[in-house]
Amino acid sequence: MITKVYDKVKRFFQENWKFLVVFVVLGVLFTYEFPYYIDAPGGLMNVSDKIEMVGGNDSEGSFNLAYVSELRATIPTLLVAFFNPSWDVLKEEDMLYDNETIRDLTLRDQLLLKEALGNATIVGFDKAGASFEVVSEKVYVSYKTEDAITDLKVGDQFLSVAGEDILNKDGLSDLIQSLSVGEEVSIKVLNRGKEHVRTATIQEVGDRKLIGVVLTQVSDVKTDPLVEFHFSKNESGPSGGLMTALSIYNMLVKEDLTSGKKIVGTGTIELDGSVGSIGGVKYKLKGAVRKKAQIFFVPAGENYEEALKLVDKYHYDIQVVSVAHIDDAILYLKNLDD
Repeated sequence: MITKVYDKVKRFFQENWKFLVVFVVLGVLFTYEFPYYIDAPGGLMNVSDKIEMVGGNDSEGSFNLAYVSELRATIPTLLVAFFNPSWDVLKEEDMLYDNETIRDLTLRDQLLLKEALGNATIVGFDKAGASFEVVSEKVYVSYKTEDAITDLKVGDQFLSVAGEDILNKDGLSDLIQSLSVGEEVSIKVLNRGKEHVRTATIQEVGDRKLIGVVLTQVSDVKTDPLVEFHFSKNESGPSGGLMTALSIYNMLVKEDLTSGKKIVGTGTIELDGSVGSIGGVKYKLKGAVRKKAQIFFVPAGENYEEALKLVDKYHYDIQVVSVAHIDDAILYLKNLDD
């Protein structure tokens, strides 16, 4: 029995080896990933699907995040990008800051999402007059400059610097300003569940003392009612902060700000409610238009100007609204029916 099966398999390969070789070669060619990425218009994500709030109010319409579709460059995707002006091919190094790896970028975006969710929770509850308490604030390294004199790594959580416990970003910044330029300080950090001792040399840039890293602060917030987030690992970055804060606010207040409309937006959110600029406006706006959204919130300034030019150029049927602060978005929505 085994001999017969072996003979059949052997004969099959002998008769079809050319086809099999071509099949394998094409398979390798069409799945091989080049050192490029492709940015393309993405879709929408209903924020309320990612937020679980006990007793939160429902809405007739929806608050949506607009996102950019990012693809690895293969022969098929490069061919589509060549013929599709909406797809842009980017070199891998163009996506990274100096002295940064893809792993660093991934960690940074994950930390920025956590920071955005904490900020959005605080802002949303504060605006709605609901009960919340900031239980703790953790400070992380989200980027290390090329000229930094330190062995700190992206993802390190600060525990202490020069023997002083680190409770928040402002405290760390104030401590660094109190140290001497050229001084090497001992830094205790937590990374992947293990404590490490790193060092950093104090440098002076302009009138500021620095240790050559960008800080990200993640807030642990206790709320009433309870809020839980359900974002997947591949959903990261800070650009959903504004829409998350608006969705949380809308769940807490009696009035439904959506007025039954599909509302899309993008922009970071700071603890004071201010909205920061983001990248990929043209992809996000096109995604919103394709999904027939009626309103597109975009950060004031260059992002807004870019969006207006795109609306005029392509005659998009969507209302683009400039937002510098979450209050701008809330006021606009409250006046929708006026």
